[in-house]
Amino acid sequence: MHDHDISERLASYADVLAGELPDTWTSTHLTGDAKDDLAELTDRIWDLDLVAASLAEHPLQQAAVLSRPDGAQLVLIDRHDERDGFLLAAVAPHALPDEAYRGVPEPNGIALTDDPFLGAEQVAGDLLVRYDRALAQVRHNALDGIQPSQPDRVVLTWQPDGSVATAPADDRASTILAAHGFIQDPHSGIYRLSGDDTQAQARALREIGPQLDALGIGTALQHPAGRHAPTSAPASMPPAPAGTRTPTARTR
Repeated sequence: MHDHDISERLASYADVLAGELPDTWTSTHLTGDAKDDLAELTDRIWDLDLVAASLAEHPLQQAAVLSRPDGAQLVLIDRHDERDGFLLAAVAPHALPDEAYRGVPEPNGIALTDDPFLGAEQVAGDLLVRYDRALAQVRHNALDGIQPSQPDRVVLTWQPDGSVATAPADDRASTILAAHGFIQDPHSGIYRLSGDDTQAQARALREIGPQLDALGIGTALQHPAGRHAPTSAPASMPPAPAGTRTPTARTR
């Protein structure tokens, strides 16, 4: 089989697989010309078993990357043995700190049948379950004491430097936060509102409450578990936003 035929077979399989997986996935084919992209992808493949062993002997010459809107990615690569089909592995999130991965088992990849429809069933019942579990854990670890928000509630957490941080659940909340001075960390996705100008910070916190409430999103203002309020709290802590309550119990 010619290289062109092999490349087309991988890309076609990935397209069908993406369409059969739960939720919405898109597929991007990386050819041998995309050497930098393939090298970066190799570094992020989240596997210490079947796929890692294959890559140790056969560096990536091409791959298909399947992406979900929430940032999850899977990579489809060729097999280099006597069997038909492909290998599929999870891809680790971009640029999270090493500490976030500590204690989280790798969602090792799997070998797929040559039939993409059967392959999708394999992925949905096995790799995706383990990958989503691992993703949730490392993203939670990366929050470093910031409680994840829910679609109907934004949790705002005071930080030791006087800033306020939050991890919004969707674009509705993040759009309002960004419009009031919250800056998103591109690696963790956390939004932070600086405490350098306490009057501006207080005004922003007062204004976001009613706007979120109009969307059916409540707010909660808290200190991270095991940490104290900034030493200048009496002077710098603004009133809680309208509709805000401080929870009596905290979870990490």
